[in-house]
Amino acid sequence: MDFTAEIEKLRREKNAVILAHYYTFPEVQEIADFVGDSLALSQKAAATDADIILFAGVHFMAETAKILNPDKKVLIPDLAAGCSLADSCNGDDLKKFLKNYPDHIVLSYINCSAKVKTLSDVIVTSGNALKIVNALPKEQKIVFAPDKNLGRYINDMTGRNMVLWDGVCFVHNAFTAVQVADAKKAHPTAEVIAHPECPATVLAFADFTGSTAAMLKHVAASNKKEFIVITENGILHELKKQNPDKQFWVINTAENCACSECSYMKLNTLEKIYLALKNEEPELILDTDTIEAARKPIVKMLEMSK
Repeated sequence: MDFTAEIEKLRREKNAVILAHYYTFPEVQEIADFVGDSLALSQKAAATDADIILFAGVHFMAETAKILNPDKKVLIPDLAAGCSLADSCNGDDLKKFLKNYPDHIVLSYINCSAKVKTLSDVIVTSGNALKIVNALPKEQKIVFAPDKNLGRYINDMTGRNMVLWDGVCFVHNAFTAVQVADAKKAHPTAEVIAHPECPATVLAFADFTGSTAAMLKHVAASNKKEFIVITENGILHELKKQNPDKQFWVINTAENCACSECSYMKLNTLEKIYLALKNEEPELILDTDTIEAARKPIVKMLEMSK
């Protein structure tokens, strides 16, 4: 079966929009109406006039789309497409944790569950976190969840002392300083670009630190011809597409291992997208109370990101 042709047919028939993250397979990115990082996809989800939103990403992203579009049908190709970072922060556990910090506001990275979003004052992404934190009063006490690496990076960049939840992305946290040092020795003229979800010891080697969208923008504007890319390997498709004259090196965190790939993102396939559109399932469903409570900090983020 020509899944691409069938997906195109179903998309038109059902007035569906397909959103895909940069970490999905290249063929998934190619059939998407819009490819982006968490912030851009959230904004696109909020603005769509489609009847159906199919989210080729992970569970929390589809939840965000549903929260912003409660009257639309939101589909996810595989309900098992979770997120190690989101899973590292259980809503009930965070609620207990926050009792120790009654005078703090809660900033949560968008890579979290809908339940965690309901406990948050503002949601942030790796693309807008610095802007949002800098917009808050210096004296404001903050709890940041769930990514401790991103939270530590924000603290370092802003001089804050946010209280950090102890969570990580298993892909980004697996990179080590030794691996980056070895890559620099092997490619001495290459610039190191890294995602802020990486450990601080890795970011110390980075010539540029930023979100996936920021990395793409930086590489496009750079006069460098070689880059060592420290993030999930799915970004390579768009990097090579936009910069065919440049060379990119990646780090596998173990020999003969695709550890720098997110296994959850790779659950999104053309066949699953076709079946999801055809059968209009699996559908992402959230209760009204969760949607209303989780929407407030997301809308606050979108307002502060303008």
